[in-house]
Amino acid sequence: MNAVSRGLSRRLILSRSAAVVGASSAGLLLPQIVRAQGNKVRVGFMLPYTGTFAQLGVAIENGVRLAIDQQGGKLGGREIEWFKVDDESEPSKGVENASKLVQRDKVDVLIGTVHSGVALAMAKVARENKTIFLVANAGADELTGPLCAPTLFRTSFSAWQPAYAMGKVVADKGHKRVVTLTWKYSFGQQSIEGFKESFEKGGGKIVKEMTLPFPNVEFQPFLTEIAALKPDAVYVFFAGAGAAKFVRDYHAAGLKNTIPLYASGFLTDGTLDAMGEAGKGLQTTLHYADGLDNKKDAAFRLSYAKTYKLQPDVYAMQGYDAAQLYHAGLSAAGGDPAKQAEIIKAMEGAKVDSPRGTFTLSKAHNPVQDIYLREVQGGQNKVVSTLIKGLADPARGCKM
Repeated sequence: MNAVSRGLSRRLILSRSAAVVGASSAGLLLPQIVRAQGNKVRVGFMLPYTGTFAQLGVAIENGVRLAIDQQGGKLGGREIEWFKVDDESEPSKGVENASKLVQRDKVDVLIGTVHSGVALAMAKVARENKTIFLVANAGADELTGPLCAPTLFRTSFSAWQPAYAMGKVVADKGHKRVVTLTWKYSFGQQSIEGFKESFEKGGGKIVKEMTLPFPNVEFQPFLTEIAALKPDAVYVFFAGAGAAKFVRDYHAAGLKNTIPLYASGFLTDGTLDAMGEAGKGLQTTLHYADGLDNKKDAAFRLSYAKTYKLQPDVYAMQGYDAAQLYHAGLSAAGGDPAKQAEIIKAMEGAKVDSPRGTFTLSKAHNPVQDIYLREVQGGQNKVVSTLIKGLADPARGCKM
């Protein structure tokens, strides 16, 4: 039985005449569009609901659901059946967990995740099964580089984008000697590489690259070494609870006022409350910021706050845009998830009216978007300036 007839609702069948009910393959007698509209679109979340990234996973899901609520609770005019798996930010379980959603639950679209190592595993399963995969956060360069695929779309960023922008900022400030520190996994290391590319191009030198295993938060030995090296500045990649702890520890070590700390915006997004005073004045780069002057962002923030009694962050925004993008594709296909070629074509040509500002997609399916310089002020990541307009990831290795 094909995918369309398999999902035919019992109610649709019973509403037809006895002649139709008595037919050996009743669903096949109905016009295809009627049968398609009778099915629910199957949406699979694979996100961290436990561990250091748990709050980020919840924010992504919140954003997705808010966008769908604004479309009357439907995607492309279709009712939705939800499926969820906690990926635990554990790459070793990535293939197994993604397979549950793709092969067992037969989802039409897979949405995830925060951890880049997990996303790489998800991409493998999605590619092999030709399932549409919306990357709502993970920035591993490979996803829109060597692993790019017609069915893989990202609504967030590549590791390279905000890091490259921050390298330019640090070089322009006249810093010459920088120490870097990150968790030792793909996104963190690629963030360092993106920073290094533009910083060294601007005349700077990386005096030491430090790493620690994910999700280790024992930072003291590294802080002691930074103090001894006395660099002009430090660039880091951390996110979630680990980011908040690093900033508190950096401040407690007395380094904040003597060695400036810089990062991509994940250091301070969704973590400012946990940082407290230690986060004040930190500058970061990202494709989203507080205080953007656009009506879409104002409406998004108001709706999110009313719905969840929380202020949205970049993770919520990226989830929101993932739902917006798939809604556009599914609508163009008449609400039929089986019309994958039509969905893909519509998403590739979409101009997404996002809270971050309107963006389009590159040929590798990564957002071409503005990057902002932000500063922590009054408990917010306030926009300082639009640093780079329409920054496109180089998509190195993509052969799509």
